[in-house]
Amino acid sequence: MKTFNFRKILIPALVFLLLMPGGTDAQIKKAGPFTQFANRLQWQNEGELFWIDAFGPDALRFRSSKSLHITDENWNLLTPPEVRLEIMINETKAVVKNGKIRAEIEANNGRITYFNEDDKILLREAYHKHHAHFARQFKSMGSDHFEIKLTFEAKKDEHLYGMGQYPNDCLDLKGSVLELAQKNTQISIPFLLSSKGYGFIWNNPAIGRAEFSMTHTSFFAEYARQIDYVIFPGDTPAQLVKHYCRLTGTAPAIPEFATGFWQSKLRYSSQEELLSVAREYKKRNLPVSVIAADFYHWPTSGDWKFNKEFWPDPEGMVKELDSMGIKLLVSIWPTLNIKSENYNEFIQNNYTIRPELGNNVLLSIIYKQAQAIDNLTFVDVTNPDARDLFWSKVKKNYFDNGVRMFWLDEAEPEIDPLDYDNLRYYLGNGREVSCIYPYYLAKTFYEGQAKEHQTDIVNLIRSGWIGIQRFGTVLWSGDIFGTFESLRQQIKAGLNISLCGIPWWSTDIGGFYGYSESTEYRELLIRWFQYATFTPIMRLHGIRYPYYSIDGQIVGTGSPNEVWSYGEEAFKIFSHYLTVREKLRPYIKKHMDIASKDGTPVMRPLFYDFPQDSLCYSVEDQFMFGPDILVAPVIEAKAVSRKIYLPKGAVWKDALKGKTYKGGQTIEYHVDIENIPVFTRNDFVFKLN
Repeated sequence: MKTFNFRKILIPALVFLLLMPGGTDAQIKKAGPFTQFANRLQWQNEGELFWIDAFGPDALRFRSSKSLHITDENWNLLTPPEVRLEIMINETKAVVKNGKIRAEIEANNGRITYFNEDDKILLREAYHKHHAHFARQFKSMGSDHFEIKLTFEAKKDEHLYGMGQYPNDCLDLKGSVLELAQKNTQISIPFLLSSKGYGFIWNNPAIGRAEFSMTHTSFFAEYARQIDYVIFPGDTPAQLVKHYCRLTGTAPAIPEFATGFWQSKLRYSSQEELLSVAREYKKRNLPVSVIAADFYHWPTSGDWKFNKEFWPDPEGMVKELDSMGIKLLVSIWPTLNIKSENYNEFIQNNYTIRPELGNNVLLSIIYKQAQAIDNLTFVDVTNPDARDLFWSKVKKNYFDNGVRMFWLDEAEPEIDPLDYDNLRYYLGNGREVSCIYPYYLAKTFYEGQAKEHQTDIVNLIRSGWIGIQRFGTVLWSGDIFGTFESLRQQIKAGLNISLCGIPWWSTDIGGFYGYSESTEYRELLIRWFQYATFTPIMRLHGIRYPYYSIDGQIVGTGSPNEVWSYGEEAFKIFSHYLTVREKLRPYIKKHMDIASKDGTPVMRPLFYDFPQDSLCYSVEDQFMFGPDILVAPVIEAKAVSRKIYLPKGAVWKDALKGKTYKGGQTIEYHVDIENIPVFTRNDFVFKLN
């Protein structure tokens, strides 16, 4: 009788399982609390289960839950290339290696330490002798949801950056506590970049917070199914940002027109007023690329169309602007008033964000001058059918009339009061998914425009989350105050968000709130205008007081906000910097194209280009604009000089005076109201005068 050689059968089968694509669920070996699968490590003990997987080259993904169920929800992360893990387990320890990153796991408590290829510790879970589960804590919130806390050790000399946009006056986030939630002026994009050589993505859209203390680094989620994060190493900040963008995507190539000057105010009350401003720019031979029609150009919130009484011919307006080389940007709110012609259709199909308790009104806007209240609910753009219906209304009333740029305001969404636990989205409870709303709002418009074969998509949005850069969106910093303190905060906020894959970013020049007749405010506006010349998107916007009511309209208008509105001295300076911006546009387009390929931000902190210069990590009020231009904005009233640090390893040339300086020194630089300090390197030819 013929006998089988099991050795010949089993060994090739085992090799096949180890080498086959995927193979994640094929169990290879078990030792203590560890199970080795073909391409995954599993640990389970005392009610907790976690997985460590490869997430593309040189990256590890960690997921853990006490429900004993791990979900495969990637949220907005792109699917990376399949790579093979190296795994070793025994009764006391496991080692997982993926290229340049390695994790070592202790058997008894599952404590993890991450190393780079040079055996340097990148990050280690915190340990408490009397608290076995100190690093990963789960508090049951019913069913398979938990309040989660994840804690790592921290080094006092570590610098931390990224995490989106927070007006907290911090570039280095070490020592800060950040709320993980979307609010007007606050954008949560939970990517952390460390000077210790690692990038960390908190892959969780739940409401929570992050603590970056001297003693620990912690992430909290109020209501979530699992811990989920990705970690990867990098020798420089540039390597980390590029790796992050490989996992989350990059912005499209920016259309050339968007690199120019954008004109806006709260608000142009009619088609004729807006066109008269555009005509005046052309009459004065001033460059302008975009002009905005702000909110309440509609009859009622949720009608999503122009009020014909004041905007009688949108198609004709767009054509006239196009003939002048100006694009029209139109404000769209994802809100519905109960009086809107679209309200019932959205409500009856459950296409709005719903309260768990109470009525459907999620935001009330009171206009005292008009004696009016706008009671609003929000389209639930996490629902794909709601997105389709929303876009169909916008297409009919705007896109089909020639409008190609949309200003996605109220994108957080701005709920009042902010009771996240009382919100019900298509994707889940508000505590679990609220941070992801702006991503789907941007997706609604981008995919709608793309379906209509529009190219060169550029929209403006007030909030964001991981991956939103893929949808052709300019993020802006919200309704900020017009003060020098706010200007200083914007510089730091803009640099941190630039490290999160967001190359298209803007502020309201002069802040959203400003008093146009104030001498002090006009000085600030000049300084802000100079700064904005060297930002990715140069956009003048805001409400200028005094504020005027308008007969027949629910919302009034602020004082004029055009470059000629602030007196001859200011106009002369503004005109000069519009010319400077025009000269910069080919340079901006060149480096925006690079950003679209690998995520390299045009506007970035000094340490991005000079990672070996330790002093660059502490300079928070200067930045690089592309690789060749250093900008040092004036951020104090009545300043006559400011200190400027010129990084090591370069010869710097004053773009105004032509004088050269050796890098690695701090200089005291004289400033006057006409100019902003700018320096160039690499023999880059650029003159400020």
